[in-house]
Amino acid sequence: MASHGVRGRGGGRPTLEEVAARAGVGRGTVSRVINGSPRVSDATRAAVEAAVAELGYVPNTAARALAANRTDAIALVVPEPETRFFAEPYFSDMLRGVGAALSDTEMQLLLIFAGSDRERQRLADYLAAHRVDGVLLVSVHADDPLPDMLAQLEIPAVISGPRSAAETLTSVDSDNYGGARQAVEHLIGRGRRRIAHITGRLDVYGAQRRVDGYRDALRDAGHPEDELMIEAGDFSEEGGRGAMAALLERRPDLDAVFAASDVTAAGARHALREAGRRIPEDVALVGYDDSAIARHMDPPLTSVRQPIEEMGRSMIDLLLAEVADRRPPVSRELDRRQVVLATELVARASS
Repeated sequence: MASHGVRGRGGGRPTLEEVAARAGVGRGTVSRVINGSPRVSDATRAAVEAAVAELGYVPNTAARALAANRTDAIALVVPEPETRFFAEPYFSDMLRGVGAALSDTEMQLLLIFAGSDRERQRLADYLAAHRVDGVLLVSVHADDPLPDMLAQLEIPAVISGPRSAAETLTSVDSDNYGGARQAVEHLIGRGRRRIAHITGRLDVYGAQRRVDGYRDALRDAGHPEDELMIEAGDFSEEGGRGAMAALLERRPDLDAVFAASDVTAAGARHALREAGRRIPEDVALVGYDDSAIARHMDPPLTSVRQPIEEMGRSMIDLLLAEVADRRPPVSRELDRRQVVLATELVARASS
């Protein structure tokens, strides 16, 4: 009869050696069973599992990780201020996807902010001590030193969106160019002819690609380029409000706006209403992300849906594959992957 919570010799927790003795096998065989190795017969596996149950043996995951030169921890690094992380739905959706992908593993997730020089230095010291097996980088700017630092430390890393077309790290992104084209083509299809664009931060490659998609969609439809219809934003609500006010002052005849995020579109809506413009009667409005903000705006916001949770899951899948790959970093270079997921326009009352 099995007895639960059996103490090992000396009254402590049962050891691997005691499980091996009870099952009549070697210590290495017990280790292979616990780690799920297929190189064990069914009869031996059953004997070891019975001994584990009888003794109440609990594997020491910390010791296993140490022996394998692993920490069983992944860091999600956000090089942004905490205020932005909690203000923008993009980050919470990304975190949800990452957490879901890790739920079936033994990996722990660490959330680390690195928005200041001091935080970056603290992060560098932490990573140099090899306290995590890999890093997910979210919201990376073109001049951010973190990706190069990770490469120098030979820490597996995946980023959410490349820094440029020549990105060397594995990345996962949505089709920013195609999503912007969808937004502008939708507005043109609704009869809009003077379409403005409020950009995201232009040191973010994804924001640059949205500008490219906006320009090409207008050009392909035969609309003349007008730089006065483009205003720089920063993905924030306040940035959207200020950019919209500037656009209205320069081009009061505009009849549509494509904003680089839903949060930016919310700010633009405030400025439009302050100027007495009706949405969509006077000015049609389209955002990007298809976040909860889009659904709850008045009127509900047309938005480009990017699969943010799926992006988070894909980042984890790629990172765990890199963590499991013990080849030297140089020999892995050809395996770097740039994954781009499709976007979808969700039409609502704002356009």
